[in-house]
Amino acid sequence: MALIGLFYGTDTGNTENVSNKIVEMLGEENVDIFNFGETEAEAVAPYDFLLFGAPTWYDGELQSDWEEILPKFEEIDFTGKKIAIYGLGDQWGYGEWFCDAIGMIAEVIEKKGGTIVGHWALDGYDYEASKGERDGKFLGLPIDEDNQPELTDERLATWIPQVLAEFGMEVEA
Repeated sequence: MALIGLFYGTDTGNTENVSNKIVEMLGEENVDIFNFGETEAEAVAPYDFLLFGAPTWYDGELQSDWEEILPKFEEIDFTGKKIAIYGLGDQWGYGEWFCDAIGMIAEVIEKKGGTIVGHWALDGYDYEASKGERDGKFLGLPIDEDNQPELTDERLATWIPQVLAEFGMEVEA
């Protein structure tokens, strides 16, 4: 088992593509990757360091895999675990709900004792509202593959080392 568990849900493949980029950056030996379309919620339990990837659909809805998984998180104790969330969204087409999934997941994780790391500045985004925002920062990394795909690699290259530092890891990214 690797040190980090990365779990994602995807319908269009964008979140899967970003997840694979993260694995490539971290090195396959350091991260186990799981698609929640094929994995149960309980699979997160052995990991103290978790990365969650979730797109926000339409009017602030969770992606279908996350709709099934998130209620099951209510039964999992996340105490002592550090979790970083990256969310995909469309800030111009669905700006009222930009990356809401980040906030919806963070709320459950925090309620169940987990620590959210990887907060991200609001700079460089143009949206109306987000449940993923708190105290002037995002609770994770928002990625907009619809409108800003050219910024994804750069954002990941900055965010991944930040997350690793907050995990307390010396893993090469």
